[in-house]
Amino acid sequence: MQHSAVPELAHTHTRPIHWLATATAVAGVVALSSVVQPGSATAAQTPGPRTASAPAAAPATTGVDFPLECGPVRALVQRKATGDLDGDGRPETVAVVHCDAPMGTPPDALYVLTRAAGEKTARVVATLIDPQERRTVTRVSVVDGTVRASFLGYSTADVPSCCPDVKDTAQWRWKDDRFVRSTPAGAHSV
Repeated sequence: MQHSAVPELAHTHTRPIHWLATATAVAGVVALSSVVQPGSATAAQTPGPRTASAPAAAPATTGVDFPLECGPVRALVQRKATGDLDGDGRPETVAVVHCDAPMGTPPDALYVLTRAAGEKTARVVATLIDPQERRTVTRVSVVDGTVRASFLGYSTADVPSCCPDVKDTAQWRWKDDRFVRSTPAGAHSV
């Protein structure tokens, strides 16, 4: 048997006083826990500070009847952006839509969609770019209630559809119950 280099310590021998002290400490913890109790549990949440109702979701583009003549093919949403355009606190959706043609580059249309309270499907309330304008929208965004779009177009009707020769930008803002178009500062055609 190997002997320890450290002398035996007095506290390593249990005596009845140690057991009495441990029992007293445990009894004190049990007594204290019966006095200090957490609140009763409930399934309901306690009401917090009142907040405004959750913001309305922007209208979805699915199921919308776009005013676009596509013949046997369907209308395809290429891009979209959302934001509150008329200041009513409910967001609108701006959608870039064209016919899903199997060949070529069909012109885009830029529509504004809204959905009234209680309606399931959105509806088109404004056309910002008509497909008859022969534009291809390359970017669309909504910033501070303003719709901004970049698009390609044609300088004359003689330019082939494959090769747009004009790059332009425009923005629309809701004013006096209609969308007013303007050209952002610094915008230019190529």
